[in-house]
Amino acid sequence: MENNSTFLQPIPVAQQDVNVRSRFIMQTYNHLFGAIALFTGIEIVLFQTGAAERIAQVLLGVNWLFVLGGFMIVGWLATRTAANSMSLGAQYAALIAFVAAEAIIFIPLLYIANSYAPGAIQSAAGTTILGVAGLTAVAFYTRKDFSFLRGILMWSFVVALVLIVASVVFGFQLGTWFSVAMIGFAGAAVLYDTSNVLHRYEEDRYVAASLQLFASIALMFYYVLMLFTSRR
Repeated sequence: MENNSTFLQPIPVAQQDVNVRSRFIMQTYNHLFGAIALFTGIEIVLFQTGAAERIAQVLLGVNWLFVLGGFMIVGWLATRTAANSMSLGAQYAALIAFVAAEAIIFIPLLYIANSYAPGAIQSAAGTTILGVAGLTAVAFYTRKDFSFLRGILMWSFVVALVLIVASVVFGFQLGTWFSVAMIGFAGAAVLYDTSNVLHRYEEDRYVAASLQLFASIALMFYYVLMLFTSRR
């Protein structure tokens, strides 16, 4: 009996016709912009209602390792669900849950920046937009496959995580250069994720693609804002 399993293998969108590729890219970036809008909306509501101050006080009084651990679990579950679930509803739920988790974990830094570094949030947002736009242009213009960055990103993430845990346990500050290094890490992640949008994802995985892009952009914004806040 002939083995037809090869016909069941997922086909990357890069191997399909130009209409499919264009539709996938448009859907991915529409969902990315939707995720950014949802994140912004959540933060506006929390700050305008005064809930952000209460959340910030709670999170600033909790061991940051617990917050970081919870966030990593949510991020892992959301990414895995969006990447593997056949249900579009489950993929959307994963994206929304991840955006909400990001909004919560950002509150202490946003609260400090808003209170003690006027203008830092706007400056950080503008810088992040310019950085992401430039990296996206590089990926789209060159059409280069940046999948080789995967190993570098994995090792860099482990090193960064060890440093963060050590700083919490031993009580030392990571400083400006760590923020600069993390901005570089996030930039590489944006380039890697954008390359995957062009070369790796299947046609029905635009929600997963937008989640990965949002995660990398949010990471860049977090450390750009931290850098700007520390210099005010």
